[in-house]
Amino acid sequence: MSNILSLAIWVPVVFGVLLLAVGRQENAAFTRWVALIGAIAGFLVTIPLMTGFDNSTAAMQFVEKAAWIERFNVMYHLGVDGISMWFVPLTAFITVIVVLAGWEVIEDRPHQYYGAFLILSGLMVGVFSALDGMLFYVFFEATLIPMYIIIGMWGGPRRVYAAFKFFLYTLLGSLLMLIALIFLYYKSGGSFSILDWHKLPLAATPQTLLFIAFFAAFAVKVPMFPVHTWLPDVHVEAPTGGSAVLAAIMLKLGCYGFLRFMLPIVPDASHEYAPVVITLSLVGVIYIGLVAMVQQDMKKLVAYSSIAHMGFVTLGFFIFNELGMSGGLVQMIAHGFVSGAMFLSIGVLYDRVHSREISSYGGVVNTMPKFAAFALLFSMANCGLPGTAGFVGEWMVILGAVQYDFLIGLLAATALIFGAAYTLWMYKRVYFGDVTNDHVRELTDINAREFLILAVLAAAVLWMGIQPKPFTDVMHVSVTELLKHVAQSKLN
Repeated sequence: MSNILSLAIWVPVVFGVLLLAVGRQENAAFTRWVALIGAIAGFLVTIPLMTGFDNSTAAMQFVEKAAWIERFNVMYHLGVDGISMWFVPLTAFITVIVVLAGWEVIEDRPHQYYGAFLILSGLMVGVFSALDGMLFYVFFEATLIPMYIIIGMWGGPRRVYAAFKFFLYTLLGSLLMLIALIFLYYKSGGSFSILDWHKLPLAATPQTLLFIAFFAAFAVKVPMFPVHTWLPDVHVEAPTGGSAVLAAIMLKLGCYGFLRFMLPIVPDASHEYAPVVITLSLVGVIYIGLVAMVQQDMKKLVAYSSIAHMGFVTLGFFIFNELGMSGGLVQMIAHGFVSGAMFLSIGVLYDRVHSREISSYGGVVNTMPKFAAFALLFSMANCGLPGTAGFVGEWMVILGAVQYDFLIGLLAATALIFGAAYTLWMYKRVYFGDVTNDHVRELTDINAREFLILAVLAAAVLWMGIQPKPFTDVMHVSVTELLKHVAQSKLN
């Protein structure tokens, strides 16, 4: 079956469009079931990717190619390698979780809510599998639209401000990328193929300018310090499902762009400016960790924690060794599970108490013991506890950083201390101690649906923490090949 990637993109999109077309407010139960069937179907079609992927080659697999805009040589060209493969099932998996998470919570226009999420899911898979520069750009930009609608329609009191900020920040960066793509099109003699661009010789000045353009687009999306300020606002205002998808998948689009565009297309500029990226990553990891410690809003704390974790990813990519780069990729996948679970856990409390302030809680373990156990596991994973998904990637990046420069490794390792401090301090204040108010006294423990969601995420967090080999085996050959490619100069 050669059209697996097309199915992974278009099955959720078709279900999303169907919901927008036939869904009705008064028929919410029908809407939810259609959304769940669409999300599960979207996940099932990605299973052959995991079972049929060949770990022994760095070549693109499951390739599809068809003419799209022939006049400009734009192709509908899809494929995945060891770097991108895991993000396709991860996106589909998180979509299923988000549909279940909003089951009883979203009462206002559920057909539009679920429609937007399913369309977003397909578009994000498109970003991870596009091998044509223009197709990538279309998918990359199109993801903004459903997320903008999700934040703007189902968000908190300042949702319009947050949605507008999100859109403006990410759009401005992407416009520079569009100019870079057009330059590469002309430079390569009229090709939009990303794989052709990888082989294109480039002088020092064009490489520097392209590096700046790509960095502007992808650093905002990650987001890296100092262009991170949109993320906490957006997380605080977004509905729970929006926060989960944003943290678990959308932040990864920028990290993925570094590996697919920046490093292979402008390797000399990447080496030259690596110290800048490493410095910004370390500032993000350490400074943002300190900022997270003083937050009073749980969602804001986890949002800042996400920025710090993404700092590990960019650090791993720019130290140019296999441990660092593989660790960055593992961290991207692990963060998908852990941050998604953290935001969904906050959502469980918010649905009951309608407050995200840490001071509104205290002693939750007394009234919600099952839920508190899950929350403890996810908090520990967020700290990087060995045996959980959160540990593997960060540990690999720190080892890679020590190989590169001991001081950089040491500074990165201090971030784990900050991570443990702000996560465990939040857990202590929210869950431990005596029950301090009537809201907490009246809480009921998680129901079967919530238990299922958290149990599946807990299984994923533990599976990846105890057995990371399936993830690292898939990426090993592609990462080695990319590092070889980046080590060769393209100066002509």
